[in-house]
Order: sequence, then C-alpha cells, then structure tokens
Amino acid sequence: MVEIDITRLSSKGQIVLPLGMRKGFKEGEKILLIKEGNSVILKKASAMDEQLKEDLEFARRTEEARKRIDAGEYLSVDSGNVYEEMMKW
Repeated sequence: MVEIDITRLSSKGQIVLPLGMRKGFKEGEKILLIKEGNSVILKKASAMDEQLKEDLEFARRTEEARKRIDAGEYLSVDSGNVYEEMMKW
C-alpha cells in the first residue's frame, strides 16, 4: 500500500518526516537519498544490499569519468594500437 503525505523543507535544508511515515525508522538511523530529476527516494541505509553499494560506487566513478571527458582529460587511441596503450597503464 502506498502512503502519501506532504512536508516542508526548512531554511537549513531539513525535512520532517510526518509521524505516519516514520514507522520502522529509528532516531539517528542513516537514510539513503536517491535523487533523479524532481523525484527523491528515501531508503534505510541499513537495508542496502551489497549490490546496491556496488551500483552506487559504479555510478559515482562513471560520473567522475564523464566530468573528466567533458573537461577534455582523456586519451584518444586508434584501434590499431589500443592494446599497446593499455599495457602502459
């Protein structure tokens, strides 16, 4: 069953979870936030499985690589010598 409620963002960036939405959460518990566009998902950090941790790390590294490529920080290699270039790494 989906539950829906409304809350506000404070000037300090804090959000109060309405009482009905706090079921299953404990004070001080870490919460994972995932933002995509205008949507935000909250999930107990303790409920993360190993695959999600790996996926988040992969997404972080991919975003860092994209930023380096956008900044022109990449090596251009033709297909004839890609193996030789990889062996230098």
